[in-house]
Amino acid sequence: MVINPTYLAQRTRTSVSWEDAKRRVFTSYRKWLRSAPEIQTMYSLNVAVSEIRTKIRQEYERHRFVNKLPVVDMLIFQSDAEYQETMNYWKQLPHILKYFREKEDPTAQLPRNFMGAFLEVQTLE
Repeated sequence: MVINPTYLAQRTRTSVSWEDAKRRVFTSYRKWLRSAPEIQTMYSLNVAVSEIRTKIRQEYERHRFVNKLPVVDMLIFQSDAEYQETMNYWKQLPHILKYFREKEDPTAQLPRNFMGAFLEVQTLE
């Protein structure tokens, strides 16, 4: 198998208008949804395709109310980069599973500050 680093690469560009940005977001969203079964197969996930699609929707909904066009362009760029890394199998399993951490461990949450995280690690050792 020949590795082509430019496979699925997208050219970076700015949106001309809000309609253009909306079209690009929907295109990116559809691309992610269509590839959910392939992601499940490639990474051998014990997660249903519907759960993967739900998580994709949650990630897009997180940024629903962004109202600055340059920020939307940056988020689209990040989405395209994540998609390329995921579909080219450049990510490892823990990179994918970090999105499903709450499902595996309901008590999992990010520490509120550095010191809290530091002390939590110290008590585990």
